Amino acid sequence: MTLTTNPVLKQLPVYQPGRPIEEVARELGLPAADIIKLASNENPLGPSKKAIAAMRKAVTQVHLYPDGNSFYVKLKLAEKLGVSPANLILGSGSNEVLELIGHALLSPDAEVVVSEYCFAVYPIVTALFGSKLVVVPAKDYGHDLPAMLNAITPNTRVVFVANPNNPTGTSVTAGQLTEFVKAVPEHVLVARDEAYIEFLENALDLVPEIRAGKRNLLLMRTFSKIHGLAGLRLGYGIGHPEFIADLEKIRQPFNINAVAQAAALAALDDTVHPEKTRKNNTRGLKLYARSFRKMKLEYVPSAANFILVRVGDGQRVFTELQKLGVITRPMGGYKLPEWIRISVGTTKENQRCLEALKQVLGMAT
Repeated sequence: MTLTTNPVLKQLPVYQPGRPIEEVARELGLPAADIIKLASNENPLGPSKKAIAAMRKAVTQVHLYPDGNSFYVKLKLAEKLGVSPANLILGSGSNEVLELIGHALLSPDAEVVVSEYCFAVYPIVTALFGSKLVVVPAKDYGHDLPAMLNAITPNTRVVFVANPNNPTGTSVTAGQLTEFVKAVPEHVLVARDEAYIEFLENALDLVPEIRAGKRNLLLMRTFSKIHGLAGLRLGYGIGHPEFIADLEKIRQPFNINAVAQAAALAALDDTVHPEKTRKNNTRGLKLYARSFRKMKLEYVPSAANFILVRVGDGQRVFTELQKLGVITRPMGGYKLPEWIRISVGTTKENQRCLEALKQVLGMAT
C-alpha cells in the first residue's frame, strides 16, 4: 500500500499570483528598492495611517488568540451596511469565502456557471469539489448575463459574477444585474464578487436584497483593495442568516488574526483614505487610457483598479518589463496570451510603467 492522494488533485489548477518584488530582485539581481509592482491590484497608497497605528498596538498582544468570532469587526461592518452581524461571514481574504461556498454547496453532481475570463479561483474551487464548470463565452470581455442565465440547469448550484470583473475590469449595468439576480432560480446561489466595487461609479447596492431576506444571494467584499490591507488577508460575505450559519460551521476557528481585526476596525473609521485611493485610481486609469490610445494599443476600459492592454506577446513583454524593474501580470493563464494586466499605481509608478512599456515595444519615448 502506498499513500494515495485525492484523485481530484491531479487535475486541479494551481493559482499563480503576481510575482513578489523580493523574488524578482533575487532572480534578476536588481535592487528591491528599484522595482515597482503593478501586478496584483494592490493599493499603491498603502494602508490608512489609522490602521497602521492600530496594527502596531495589536502586535503587542499577538501571544494571545484572537477573538474567534471577530465580534467587533462584524458589529462595525453590520452598522456600516445596515444589516445584522448574523448576515456576515469573515474569511482570510474573500478567497476563503469562495472555498466555504464550495464546502457548503458543491459535489461531483453539481454544476457551476462562470463567465469566460473569470477570476481564476472560481474554476479552482469548482475542480476541488469535483463539480462541473460551465463556462459561458464573454461578451466584449465581460459577462453575458442572459447567456449565463440560459446556462443554468437543475444541477447548477452556484453562479459567480464579479462586478467589476477580474482580470478584464469590465462591468455590467445596474439594470442588467438587477434583472439577472431576480431571474436566477432559488436553488442556485448568486455569488457576487464585489472585491472592486468601491472603484465602480454608481454601483448597484444589493445589500437591500439581503435585508429583505433573499436567500440565494451572497455578496463578497475585501479589505485588500480599497483599504490597502492585502497582506493581512481579510474578506467577508454578506448573505441570509441561515446560509451564513452553515458557512460558520465550516469556517476554521481563529481564521481572522488579531492584527487584521484591529486594522479592519481602524480602516472602517477612516473615510479619507478610501477617497484618496479612488481619486488616485481615477487619475491613473485616465492616464493609461490616454497613453494607450496614443500608442495605438487596444485596451479594455476598466471600472476597477487595473487595466488590460494588448501588447502582442504578453509573456515576452511581461519578462522584458521585469528586467526594467516593472512587474505586471501576463494573461496567458486566462487564455489571453496577447495581453498583460497593469495595476494602477501612484502617478510616478504609472509614468514609469508606460515609459518601460514604450521601450519594450520599441516605441519612441
